[in-house]
Amino acid sequence: SRDAIHRVATKTKINSLYLYKANKMTRSKNKVEEKTTAYKVASSKFIYDINQLDFTKQYTYTDYLTWRFKERVELIKGWIKKMSPAPKRKHQKISGNIFGYIWNFVRLNKKLCQIYEAPFDVRLIKNKGTSKEINTVVQPDICIICDTNKLDDYGCIGAPDLIVEVLSLSTSKNDYGIKFDLYQESGVKEYWIVNPELHTIEVYTLTKGKYQLFKEFKETEKVKEATSVLFPKLKLNLNKVFE
Repeated sequence: SRDAIHRVATKTKINSLYLYKANKMTRSKNKVEEKTTAYKVASSKFIYDINQLDFTKQYTYTDYLTWRFKERVELIKGWIKKMSPAPKRKHQKISGNIFGYIWNFVRLNKKLCQIYEAPFDVRLIKNKGTSKEINTVVQPDICIICDTNKLDDYGCIGAPDLIVEVLSLSTSKNDYGIKFDLYQESGVKEYWIVNPELHTIEVYTLTKGKYQLFKEFKETEKVKEATSVLFPKLKLNLNKVFE
């Protein structure tokens, strides 16, 4: 009968749809597993004392994953760079204020971007590679990533769209020097350098592979507002940022 034929056809459609979804979920699961299993490290290789490391030697991300000591470090082109134990309260407050502005902007404007704050590992590479080939891991104060394919359980692999670094006495040289060059060559589209003492935000944009200063926003100016080139609708009240 027609009803019987219709029931068979409907059942076939449902079964086909179920198989399609099941295969899709399996493929997705396999992709995630491929990403995570590539970085699995045997616990017998863990290093719990930073003094076991040779600071005259270059390391890779595979080595980085074995480090279980309490000190915070970054890996810059294979070289270990020690980070300050903990930023000062003023640094953290300013960083938190900026993070709040950006988080609200992303949420309210329904941007398909994600925002993270330190500690959050960003693996910077010019070309895709395995963990053995990655030799740079940094922890920016704040970063925005709009390509979610760059995200995995370990953090971000590839250049974020925007990075914010809040200066401190121990990091200013790196933020203006090593990291400035590193973010530039890695393709970070926009880089903010925030000065807690001068109450300024310098916004650099990547143009033909080189950073150009878009503007230095100052709290002392009449218009006490900082903006982004990538996200023109993003506005930061400098009085609130540096309060």
